[in-house]
Amino acid sequence: MTIKEAQEQVDAWIKSVGVRYFSELTNMAILTEEVGEVARIIARRYGDQSFKPGEEQSDLSDELCDVFWVLLCLANQTGVDLTAAFEKNIEKKTNRDKTRHINNPKLTKHG
Repeated sequence: MTIKEAQEQVDAWIKSVGVRYFSELTNMAILTEEVGEVARIIARRYGDQSFKPGEEQSDLSDELCDVFWVLLCLANQTGVDLTAAFEKNIEKKTNRDKTRHINNPKLTKHG
């Protein structure tokens, strides 16, 4: 599935099942909430915190998809073509960072 297809599929779902998009401000709050849920899992699975009883089965892939879903909603309702934006963003990063990371001694250290 392409990013464009994902945007179209979310739009079709919203219009058929979801009734309408939440406001941009509401979706921004929901996005923040979903990112927090991803952070909670990462902090416990890869960081120093431990899961509370019953949290061990938290599904990182599902939470990442929740973030992606709301991001697609925000793009749709604000008229952002994420495919074009992504291509432009990669070009920007490539031009800006073409020597930055390869010359970063923090990234070339091992162990």
